[in-house]
Amino acid sequence: MINNNNKINLETMKINLLLGLAITALLFNSCSTDDTADIIITDNSIVNNNNGGTTNSGDDEIAISAAEYSSDLVLEAGNTYSISGPVIMADGANLIIGEGVTVKAVATGADVYIAISQGASIIANGTATNPIVMTSGASNPAAGDWGGLIILGKAPINSVTGNATSTSEIGSLPYGGTETSDSSGILRYVRVEYSGGAADGSSENNGFSFYGVGAGTTVDYIQAYEGADDGIEFFGGNVEVNHAVVINAQDDSIDWTEGFTGKVTNAYVKHGADHDKGFECDGYNTDIGNLSNPKFWSKPTVTDVTIVGLGSSTGNEAIRLRAGTQGIFDNILIEGFAEGFDLDGDAGASDNPTGTGVINGDLDVTNVTFTDVTVQLKNDTGDTFADADFMTGIGNATGTDYATWGASWTVGN
Repeated sequence: MINNNNKINLETMKINLLLGLAITALLFNSCSTDDTADIIITDNSIVNNNNGGTTNSGDDEIAISAAEYSSDLVLEAGNTYSISGPVIMADGANLIIGEGVTVKAVATGADVYIAISQGASIIANGTATNPIVMTSGASNPAAGDWGGLIILGKAPINSVTGNATSTSEIGSLPYGGTETSDSSGILRYVRVEYSGGAADGSSENNGFSFYGVGAGTTVDYIQAYEGADDGIEFFGGNVEVNHAVVINAQDDSIDWTEGFTGKVTNAYVKHGADHDKGFECDGYNTDIGNLSNPKFWSKPTVTDVTIVGLGSSTGNEAIRLRAGTQGIFDNILIEGFAEGFDLDGDAGASDNPTGTGVINGDLDVTNVTFTDVTVQLKNDTGDTFADADFMTGIGNATGTDYATWGASWTVGN
């Protein structure tokens, strides 16, 4: 006769056996169907960035290893992460960042950055109320604390011949190609702060570096704040950027070179104490040459822009156009500069035909307003043309409505 205690023990054994078999089956099926699972970092361990000392702010930070990732890396919404070296997404991998994520970089300069390689993607979907912030982890952050965000695509550049690729200043990663519709993912409501760490005098990070990025990439609502080099720089490609803010960049706020032919729409630039140009625009990289065959020049479309300087007595230029750059500008408001537009070139020169662009209608400004600007146009191209050949509709521009679309998610206003 089996007593009640023995019956209970037998039933318990049966339940445990069935549970064990179910777990084993689940694990077997998971392993057999997903050999390249996403890397989802949700650990709440505290990372000490002070050689074993206290944490930066007392908040929990989740460490991301400095590495090249061949599978997806997922940063979950609302978390704070830290990086202490290069985080590089390899071809085929995605960096997926949820809204409200903060990434803090150890403040050691150029060797700490995030790079999205050719064939990889970044999916960074912030919101106006919960933007994604990439910043310095220092207790007293400063411009140049870390590298910034680097994105490399397969769209055309003019610093190479044929289908060749070039390599980035930081990381020596390949970029360029022939795929104008190439996609490197999505940036939406993303802010990069205290970037611009320099490896040397000629190799410097920016806030956002777009290397040969194609038009299939979505870039909408981005800000570069307090960077030691350029805020946003385009190295060729044809990506379209909408709602871009650069505040307190110590070099140029928006820079293009190597045959950039994309679009910049709704841009707001504000200078700090240390700064250079509002826009610096090159038709090609003069350190390399215009090597494309057939040759082409930078020729983006730039619309709805406000550039605020520190006053006409500072001696600065709002927009410098040189090295044969072309471009179509409309609704440009410039305030507080010694010079509005400064055009540099060489008459009749095949490698620096900036003035030729004006004469042919490939470099043109419509609807521009100058406030506290001493010289509206300075022509150093060697070519002769009237101001009206370059710009029309003076006094008609209103710039961008930054007060509306920049509210709540930007800083340093």
